[in-house]
Amino acid sequence: MRAAVLYTPGDIRLEEVAKPVPGPGEVLLRVAAVGVCGSDLPRMLIKGAHKMPIICGHEFSGHIEELGAGVDGFALGDLCTVPPMLPCGTCDQCATGDFSRCRDYDYFGSRRDGAYAEWVVVPVANLLVAPAGTDPRAAAMVDPASIALHAIWKAGGVRMGARGAVIGCGPIGLFAIQWMLLMGASEVVAIDVSEAKLEQARAAGATQCFLAGDELPKGLLADLIVEAAGHPSSINAAVTLAAPGGHVVFIGIPVDDVPLTNKAFQHFLRQEVSLHGSWNSFGAPYPGPQWTVTLDKLASGALKWEFMISHELGLEALPGMFETLKTDRTLFFSKIMFRP
Repeated sequence: MRAAVLYTPGDIRLEEVAKPVPGPGEVLLRVAAVGVCGSDLPRMLIKGAHKMPIICGHEFSGHIEELGAGVDGFALGDLCTVPPMLPCGTCDQCATGDFSRCRDYDYFGSRRDGAYAEWVVVPVANLLVAPAGTDPRAAAMVDPASIALHAIWKAGGVRMGARGAVIGCGPIGLFAIQWMLLMGASEVVAIDVSEAKLEQARAAGATQCFLAGDELPKGLLADLIVEAAGHPSSINAAVTLAAPGGHVVFIGIPVDDVPLTNKAFQHFLRQEVSLHGSWNSFGAPYPGPQWTVTLDKLASGALKWEFMISHELGLEALPGMFETLKTDRTLFFSKIMFRP
């Protein structure tokens, strides 16, 4: 089969590799759609993966083409989305259903071969069958949408009539805007460095949009802020945007150290703001309602997703696309989707 193989950071080769064979309790999926996650950029261009060579790609959907021994409850042709973590099931975090914090997990696209390929083998525990009529691209976007939902739930959810805010309007941030509105937020403020991203935030339903660094209207504070950029400046901005007794949940992954300014710390301290970390998107029973609710909302159209896709490409374009992402700082992209 064709696959995009990562040898070292920046060395991505489209090659013919052995087609995988499903073992007991596994199925063979023909990959229908696979999205580029923001974490794929440093993984494939800067830091590398846990092991190399490897086939990356963990936001994916596919149709079942072959059933391994002992598999039942699934049928050939089923469209499935795939939670990318394989938790150990035995550590203390798995024992409490906190699979996102598993101490000894496997993961598609970083620790085992993923879906930048024509086929991938998946254990049945990692299969969710999509409702009839679901677009494969929507099924491939359950991962970023469920990350946003997991984060909002970690921060206690949204009160009816509350004001939400999102800093960083990539796909996860765009889904966070929609989730807050679905939960009853009266409005959602969006902040980003890019006017093009703010246009997408408006499409997601954001009611007020500001460029990062703009002076915000006096008294504009939010009850729940989702920080999805991971930059020290946006992290500090998220803290100071919180209303008294408000909540800030951090999804963005910073590269550098994150100093908290005295102004931000004093606001956090004196206004009794709660700060939350959020990692991955899983709950019990695995993969949790984060995934099942998200899949249903994407399939029904309650969550909008198609406007986020900025590029839709064949697998043969993958090495060149990542080279462009490395060299062209002017390129606008949101969700890049490959269709192997």
